[in-house]
Formats: sequence, C-alpha cells, structure tokens
Amino acid sequence: MKRQPISRRTLLAGSAALAATTLYGQPSIVAKPLLTQDPALPGRTRNTAFAVNLEMWFSGPMEQRVMEAAKLGFPAVEFWPYQDRNIPAIAKVLKEQNMTAAQFTCWPFGQILNHPEKDAKSFLAAVEESCAIADQLPGCELFTVVAGNDIDGLSNEEMHAAVIAKLKQAVPILEKHKKTIILEPMNPYNHAGHCLYGSRDGIAICREVGSEWVKLNWDLFHMQRYEGNLIDNLRKGKDYIGYIQLADSPDRNEPGTGEVNYTEVFKVIREIGYDLPVGLECFPEDGDVVRAAQRIHDADEW
Repeated sequence: MKRQPISRRTLLAGSAALAATTLYGQPSIVAKPLLTQDPALPGRTRNTAFAVNLEMWFSGPMEQRVMEAAKLGFPAVEFWPYQDRNIPAIAKVLKEQNMTAAQFTCWPFGQILNHPEKDAKSFLAAVEESCAIADQLPGCELFTVVAGNDIDGLSNEEMHAAVIAKLKQAVPILEKHKKTIILEPMNPYNHAGHCLYGSRDGIAICREVGSEWVKLNWDLFHMQRYEGNLIDNLRKGKDYIGYIQLADSPDRNEPGTGEVNYTEVFKVIREIGYDLPVGLECFPEDGDVVRAAQRIHDADEW
C-alpha cells in the first residue's frame, strides 16, 4: 500500500474543510486556520507549513515546548531522540493543540549502521520501536536515520554498502507499519568525520535500497554547506526527498540571518510538489524565538 502523506493543505486548511477527512484510518488533525496578519501568531504562514524543532527552539519539559510552539502558531513540531521522552504526554498536548509531529530521530551517530561486520539487530529493533512511537504521535509517519561516523580502514563505498544492506533489512518492517525512514546526509564543516555528505551519495543509497519507504531527510543547511546549488538540486532530487529541513548558512540560525534566499527556495519547494511540513532545525538568533518565527513568516510571504 502506498503511503498517503499528510499535506501542507491538511495542516493549514480550516476546520470546516477538514471535518470529514481521515488519514491513515484515523481522524485527521485539524489545523487552525491561517491568520497571516496576526503578529502574535507568526507560525501561521501563507505558503509553507513549518515544524519547529523542539530541541533547538525551547527549553524545559517537552510538553511545555510543544505549548510554546503552539503559542507562536506553528502547526507541527519535530524532535531528536525518542528515548527517555514522555511520548504519551507529548502526543496529548499535540492533539489538544491540533498539531502534528512531523518526525523524530530513530538512529543517531555511531558506527553500527555503516559497519559491514556488525549485524543489524539493534538497528532493526530501533526501527520497530520507532514505528510504535510514531503511531502514538499525531500525524507522524517519518523518522530520521543517520548513516554513521567514519570507520578506520573502510572506504566510503564500503560503509555505504553496509548502510544499504541494513536499510534493505528494515524495509519489511517499514512496509508493515507504513512508516518511512529519512536518511540524513550531513556536511563536513559541522559534522567532520561522517560517512555521508551531500545529495549525490544520499540519492545513490536510496536508489540501491529501492524502496518508497526509504528516502532522504533533505536538510538544506547541510546541502548548502556541502554543495550549494540548492534550487537546482531540489528539482533534480525531488523523487528522493522524504522530508525537508532548513537553517540559514553559515551560522545555522533562521532564514533571514545568512546567505540563502529562502523565499526563492520556498517557491521551488512548492513547485516540486513537496507538501509536508518543513523542519525548522535552526537556532533562533540570540535565542529570540518570536523574532525568528517572524523572519520565517516574512520569508514565506510571496
């Protein structure tokens, strides 16, 4: 069965239009209507839905962070490891606020996924557990996997082959639960000694795995730092994009603080048919979350 993604329209449409809609066999999460003129709710943007990163934007208990995101008007959130999180409490607040969880981290940095001599047992267990976690979170169909750190004596080709082999083993689990792994390429300036950089190698891995349930977490910050050419590469790689994240370059703050013309990027994100939230995996400049949300709102005005 082909996954039916939760769309930007589903997240941002008014409640009347969504009252009869169901997704994944569950009642749809009804987002609040757009109020782009309300300065107190800059997260309600005109063209692009955003999932604010709870780790980078706020502090305190995760449920409180969800509330802070809701106060800014964002329709969705994302977070990093699921371990040691009170998932039922997070899910409860998300449902109360008519918000969704775009994605979380299933598999972090390490040397298991990319090591040909280490079996996939722990990785597959994490995938199975992540599917169960995603089922608890409203709207969550994705989780991030990181390929791994360099291993002495192994080439990139050897490490990538190991990643491909273990991702293939995960596909039956993903098919059963109708969830998608999003593999994230990094950049060597912020993540030296990693085995996967850039869109070319990320796409090559996805092609070899050959499953609609394994795609890329296309982090525009990493892509800009490593290879640039953001717009052309988005168009060329659109079939392999499972999720998009962003931060401005070089300082990893919100759009409007660096060198990327995000208004033009957002236009192309729409053009290529991407219809999910865009993850705000960025640090608000000087910790000012209201100003950061407003800058993102302004960049999405077109």
